[in-house]
Amino acid sequence: MSKLIIFNKPFQVLCQFTDDLERKTLADYIDIKAVYPAGRLDLDSEGLLLLTDDGTLQAKISDPKYKLPKTYWVQVEGIATQKDCADLIKGVQLKDGMARAVSCKILSEPDLWERIPPIRVRKSVPDSWIELVINEGRNRQVRRMTAAVNLPTLRLVRVAIGAWSLEDLQPGKYKLVDAV
Repeated sequence: MSKLIIFNKPFQVLCQFTDDLERKTLADYIDIKAVYPAGRLDLDSEGLLLLTDDGTLQAKISDPKYKLPKTYWVQVEGIATQKDCADLIKGVQLKDGMARAVSCKILSEPDLWERIPPIRVRKSVPDSWIELVINEGRNRQVRRMTAAVNLPTLRLVRVAIGAWSLEDLQPGKYKLVDAV
């Protein structure tokens, strides 16, 4: 039976098990051998990371050809509007081509754990939250998409990949689940 791990990656943790620069890695949190990340999250991003020992499952999760939806809660600088969401769904031009959201909606501030360190807050600039679903995963794609509609990302939390979600898993914690 394949292993599948749901991990809540904290801010400033690398999506690998070793690092020459002695930054925090998956090895600081996960003591299960021979599992590998299915996809990645930036050092600056938080939330759901799936790990498995099954290469076929890893490909189904991370390869863009399978179009598995990935759901992000994004705190942005500025007040997101329905037009911003419509533009993200219609598609924005990035340096490496068009990028489209599968869906986008404005969120009230979600009930999340405190980020350490907290985001930089500017009293003169409001912020807001959106839920963005994409089905590919280019490098820093969500951050580049929100920037393209003049809503720079302040905090990025992946909350679901396909049918798998964080639920109430706290940062730095993981659980083994059935790889259905």
